[in-house]
Amino acid sequence: MYRLERDIELAVSAEDLWQFVATPGNLNAITPPELHFEILTSVPERMYNGLMILYRVRVPLLGRTDWLTEIKHIRPGLSFVDEQRRGPYRLWYHYHEICALGPARSRMIDRVDYQLPFGPLGRMVHRALIGRTLERIFDYRSQALVERFGG
Repeated sequence: MYRLERDIELAVSAEDLWQFVATPGNLNAITPPELHFEILTSVPERMYNGLMILYRVRVPLLGRTDWLTEIKHIRPGLSFVDEQRRGPYRLWYHYHEICALGPARSRMIDRVDYQLPFGPLGRMVHRALIGRTLERIFDYRSQALVERFGG
C-alpha cells in the first residue's frame, strides 16, 4: 500500500473552494493535459454520495484506459472521497478535505491510499515510474489551484 499526501494553502474562502471541487466538471481544469483526461458520463452540477463517474485517462504503460470512480463519504463543505470502482489500480482511495483558515484563505488536503496490481512487478513499476508520475500529477494539480485562486 502506498500513500500520497498534499497540503496546500489557497487565497480563497473554504466555501468557494468547496464549490469548485464539488463540481465534477472542474476536474479537467486541474488534470495535466498529457493524461488526455475525458469524462465519459454526464455529470451533475454538484456531486452527491454514490455518484459514479466514468473517465478515460492515459496511464503510463497501459495507454488509454477507463476509470470508474464513486464519490462517497461527503461531508458538505468539508470533505469527500473518490474511490476507484474499476481502473488501473488494485485500490485507489482519495480523501479530500477543505479547512477554513480565514475569510479568504483555506487549506486543501489530499490523501491518496493506493495499491498497484501485479505484486512484485507492480512494486518495481511503482519505484521506476508510477510514484514519480503521481507526484507530477499532484504537483500540476497544486499549481493549477494556485494559478486559479492564488497561493
